[in-house]
Amino acid sequence: MNGSNGDTSGHRPPARTAGQGAGAPRGRAGRVRMTGKQRREQLLDIGRSVFAERGYDGTSVEEIAERAGVSKPVVYEHFGGKEGLYAVVVDREMQLLLDMVTGALTGGHSRELLEQAAFALMDYIDTSTDGFKILVRDSPVAQSTGSFASLISDIATQVEDILGLEFKARGFDPRLAPMYSQMLVGMVALTGQWWLEVRKPQKSEVAAHLVNLAWHGLEGMERHPKLVGERQN
Repeated sequence: MNGSNGDTSGHRPPARTAGQGAGAPRGRAGRVRMTGKQRREQLLDIGRSVFAERGYDGTSVEEIAERAGVSKPVVYEHFGGKEGLYAVVVDREMQLLLDMVTGALTGGHSRELLEQAAFALMDYIDTSTDGFKILVRDSPVAQSTGSFASLISDIATQVEDILGLEFKARGFDPRLAPMYSQMLVGMVALTGQWWLEVRKPQKSEVAAHLVNLAWHGLEGMERHPKLVGERQN
């Protein structure tokens, strides 16, 4: 005899593995189910990756669902569709970039502040490459989510305060600071797009050259610049 239960087959039921207790809900193929919050974050991560890779038009709910291992209705349940998912991804990236730039402005001389802003933008491009690719692309839902141009304007507002003080100190019209801040931030953003493709020199060196151009450009500025040739307005 092989025990009091009379089982003489010599077989025992398989031992229960860790995580297979009654408290661990399981889905298809024995996989542990995610909570609603976990699933939402997973879909956002996957959506961010696919949007960066394929663009808005080239992305489908079907592919996002397939990569997540869920059915399409799950994506619709969380975001209402591709447009809703895209809007959340863009909003998050815009806020992340704005937070990185504003958080970097810790004070100091005007040149130091320009360095902090330029490096923060380059750092975002380096560490959140997918996000930056999404932000610089146009999409049919740009008006509802806010465009990259509007984000640049938000960042330029931070730089505007720096330039306004510098303009006053140098005897320039501070009312021109908003226009010059748009120029500077736009220059950094476009340089960042170029750098994303070549990845050299190092981002700190790129930031240094950007500030070099901007700062020494300020030093040589004319109070009332004019075009050399005659141009009609």
